[in-house]
Amino acid sequence: MLHRRAFLRRAAAMAAVLGLDPTRLLQAGTPVAPSFVPLNPSDRFKEGHMLSTWYHGVVSNQEGWKQMQAGGTALDAVVEGTALVESDPTGTSVGIGGRPDRSGRVTLDACVMGPDGGAGGVCFLEDIEHPVKVARAVMEDTPHVLLAGDGAREFALSKGFEPRNLLTPNSEAAWKKWKESAEYKPIINVENHDTIGMIAQDLEGNLAGACTTSGLAYKLRGRVGDSPIIGAGLFVDNQVGACTATGLGEAVMKTLGSFLVVELIRQGRSPQEACEEAVDRIIQRMPVQDLQVGYLAMDTQGRSGSFAIHEGFNFARTLSGQTEMIDASFRS
Repeated sequence: MLHRRAFLRRAAAMAAVLGLDPTRLLQAGTPVAPSFVPLNPSDRFKEGHMLSTWYHGVVSNQEGWKQMQAGGTALDAVVEGTALVESDPTGTSVGIGGRPDRSGRVTLDACVMGPDGGAGGVCFLEDIEHPVKVARAVMEDTPHVLLAGDGAREFALSKGFEPRNLLTPNSEAAWKKWKESAEYKPIINVENHDTIGMIAQDLEGNLAGACTTSGLAYKLRGRVGDSPIIGAGLFVDNQVGACTATGLGEAVMKTLGSFLVVELIRQGRSPQEACEEAVDRIIQRMPVQDLQVGYLAMDTQGRSGSFAIHEGFNFARTLSGQTEMIDASFRS
């Protein structure tokens, strides 16, 4: 192992050969220069840009655009947009009507991340309709990032959130039918197609994201997936880009997928290339025959990307108020 002084002398010599500034190199203690140069504020993309997973992303994006037109921020857009999905009782893996765990109880996970690096999340939350709004309160009103279980519920109640029964008759009937088979195998989102992740850039060029879910249907009680985990289900860097994930949370958590995508963008990859690389990392590490994971990403310049392990992943993209549904490309 090189002594520090010897290392710095060699680094300075290398800098001279490469035509670099040896003073900066010695101050940094490393010969590696950053490969991503943040945009100046005046150069940022400012047209209102939103990406949301699955078919209900259209409604979420429309609400997000409404928020922006009223002067709201990217954070307002993603929180209010995803909250609409949480209130939809016909969904099967978000908010009201979400499929319960194997004990018959609905538990919710969510997180948000804003342009200033702030982040908040809740997991294993019961009886609260809008975990994404509670996550925002965690970010803005506490020094913490993640609250869980009874503590998250107590915090929500202290903030004025009203408790309610999240198990709908349809979800309860589906759970009872599932119990009859005695096959204790959770159903992943490739069947449910409801968990929603949303990332946005507002009219000021700032980024934010939100992710919310009821998780795997009929999961083990206490299971938490990637959706409330910063760096897994969601990551935002206001100088680089944003990413959200959908699919089997365990695979996303094992590879810190959303952080990986944003970091690859920082290193010079396009959002599309970064999403493809994140999917490949999963494919290289685990069986994917019955596994679905998809990523959505955008950078500060208005470029977007999406990629999935298998076909079937779609998302809504809204640009300057115009929305379209897009089928993501995938590894066959």
